[in-house]
Amino acid sequence: MKNNYRMPKSWVKAAALCALTGMLAVGCKDGDDFWDTFIPETDDEPTSSQIEGFVFYPAVQPASDANVAKLKVPAGFTITKFAEGVGKPRILAVNANGNVYVSDREAGIVVMLSDKNGDGVAEDKKTVANIKQVHGLHIYEGKMYMVAVNEVYVADMNGDGTLGQPKMLISDLPDGGQHPNRTIAFGPDKKMYLTVGSTCNSCPEPNPENATILRAEPDGSNRKVFAKGLRNTIGFGWHPTTGQLWGMDHGIDWLGDNEQKEELNQIKQGADYGWPYIYGEGKYNPGDRPQGDTTYAQYLQKTTLPALTYQAHSAPMSMAFYTGSMFPGDYSNDAFIAMRGSWNRSSPVGYKIVRAHFENGQPVRFEDFVTGFIVDNNRAHFGRLVGVAVHKDGSLLFTDDTNGVIYRVAYK
Repeated sequence: MKNNYRMPKSWVKAAALCALTGMLAVGCKDGDDFWDTFIPETDDEPTSSQIEGFVFYPAVQPASDANVAKLKVPAGFTITKFAEGVGKPRILAVNANGNVYVSDREAGIVVMLSDKNGDGVAEDKKTVANIKQVHGLHIYEGKMYMVAVNEVYVADMNGDGTLGQPKMLISDLPDGGQHPNRTIAFGPDKKMYLTVGSTCNSCPEPNPENATILRAEPDGSNRKVFAKGLRNTIGFGWHPTTGQLWGMDHGIDWLGDNEQKEELNQIKQGADYGWPYIYGEGKYNPGDRPQGDTTYAQYLQKTTLPALTYQAHSAPMSMAFYTGSMFPGDYSNDAFIAMRGSWNRSSPVGYKIVRAHFENGQPVRFEDFVTGFIVDNNRAHFGRLVGVAVHKDGSLLFTDDTNGVIYRVAYK
């Protein structure tokens, strides 16, 4: 569906509401002249923007052998199913013994999978935790940390890989709204890091903890905003050699097919990444003006811009730096990112695993790593990807919560 016309600033908020139903969408043109002309610095003049909206969900096909055979990986790599029939698998974690843990937010469970004979296929499956809307998982100092929408839990890990009774550490994270997919990890500083997405597509947040990454002590105390202006950074991690924190942020919807690009940001303490006012390479969001007397130009000056951008609407999810020994050496310390795939774009993008190539500790480009989940001439798919983790044996695991499959990529 497509609509084209110009609208005054006073209608932008109403249009945004309609956009949520797929009826309208704010579409913005590239180029400095556009922003200088149509985005005034005060409310004395109207703001106008072109509207162009699409809703397109590819049809769903099964993860059949025939479809899986269509998946493409680089030369020398193979892709197989590590496990299937595992509900709606989301985030992955792997312990030192090679046990694989996966969350199922819809079912409210954490499942443990084991490949005891090392053939690349999980033989055992066991539910090891029941937590409503559990999503993020992280293993730290022999304990499993789990985060739901409002809560953070910790559980002891038993010798057989099962978990003890979860203990609640935090109970008052902000409500989820549009982005309830919390993730968690511990950094080199031995602090707990939590992602808290925005409640909306684009809006000033009344709760300062929304659209942030939070940092706390391992017991959940002393929680503070580490970085803000991050619409929804689900995948994040520390570069293995530099120790710098990197994260993939979701771009704003309803800005057209090619905006807002997804962002790879170096996450720094105290930094503001611009959402909802500034996005991408320093562009102004016409739907939300900075509050008070702050102008767009002033907000841009205090915004930290991304190191790299990626195709808009790809929907980046988990990110994992490669520290295994199975893959060729030039993969070491690069990041793998699950791109879940678009829904409000005229033709689908994403639905793949991409590699962020780092040189001297800095990202320089993205490359496709696993593709082929879009089939039937871009009209159908058989996988929307979420979790990524490096297995103990050096293979790469990732989840599809559409068909309940965990895939394994190995190097011959």
